[in-house]
Amino acid sequence: MFSRILRSGVRMTTRAARGGNGRRVLGVAAGVALAAGAYTYMTQDIVMCEPVPRPNAVMDFQRYATLVEAGKTNSAFVFIKPHALKGNPGEVEALVKAKFADCGITVTDEGVYAAETIDEQKFIDNHYGAIASKAVLLKPSELNVPDKGKAAFEKMFGLSWDDAVAQGLVYNAADGAEKLGVDGFGLENKWRGLTRGEDLIKFGGGFYCGKVDDIFVMNGFYMSMRAAYCSPGEKIHWMTVSWPAKDLSWADFRGVVLGATNPSEAAEGSVRRTILELYEVLGLQSKPNTGDNGVHASASPFEALAERMNWLGASVEEDTFGKGLLAAGIPKETIQAWTQDPQVLVQGAAKPGSLFDYLEDKNSMTCLADALKVEK
Repeated sequence: MFSRILRSGVRMTTRAARGGNGRRVLGVAAGVALAAGAYTYMTQDIVMCEPVPRPNAVMDFQRYATLVEAGKTNSAFVFIKPHALKGNPGEVEALVKAKFADCGITVTDEGVYAAETIDEQKFIDNHYGAIASKAVLLKPSELNVPDKGKAAFEKMFGLSWDDAVAQGLVYNAADGAEKLGVDGFGLENKWRGLTRGEDLIKFGGGFYCGKVDDIFVMNGFYMSMRAAYCSPGEKIHWMTVSWPAKDLSWADFRGVVLGATNPSEAAEGSVRRTILELYEVLGLQSKPNTGDNGVHASASPFEALAERMNWLGASVEEDTFGKGLLAAGIPKETIQAWTQDPQVLVQGAAKPGSLFDYLEDKNSMTCLADALKVEK
């Protein structure tokens, strides 16, 4: 029974995708076939075979049309960093848009956020996630320091972690800067003088504690990063961009169009390399480097969804890629938890790793399929 419904649906979907003269109209699924617990779904642009949850007869065609729609387009969140907006008005923006246009990338929306909004809405704190949580969002008593880290702390400083917290000697970076009477840049200068294994300890990824003067500070390097976005007069110019996945891979979007994180190592003609080479002509105040490299862009379709949710208030149900994840059978609650880049176990992997790292540089359809390999 199900196979008859499926075959009938394929014929209906094929007819719906073409006009009476056979001309392509909607570009939705041209075929759906059941095979060995997986479905093959095909469009004019995409041929993929990935394991997805077995849909019921009522939902299958709607879900597959949603999956194909989500998979055929790559959509990223991009912003021009504050340092790159301090040159000749509008020139860096024009340079970025011209490069995008040359590569078939469409700017679908754009805007500007001033420092006050970025600060009040904690956009940059949510953007930096785990790093920022230790530095700004959480108090020391709320931190989950592993037992191994506590033992190393006591060995290094001759004081247990719990006693240090109880005595009020541990501060997050925001409170630590205030306690020391310095701004974010002043705290970073002090932080740079620390030495790993002597007065600086790593508890985990993006999770550091350093003894600064007579107090312990969590992720003291973060406040200068934050200040670059939240100090009065700073701003970002954000864009949402999209392009056909068949024409440009996500890896090439980042590596060829945007360029490497270090602009001096970026490909010739890439956005970051061009900003570096023309920074004086563009009127920028300083030479771009790995941190101030002109432009940020999402590292994967999933990270783009997370960034649209953070910066733009996008909802999973209304976002095209979010709809694809839901259609694939991934619960909304799981998707929301994943936006925090948790450590996850992937089918076939020996140990957990970063979700964002796992999905990095994958096209939308591959990202959707590989998301299903994450142990729930």
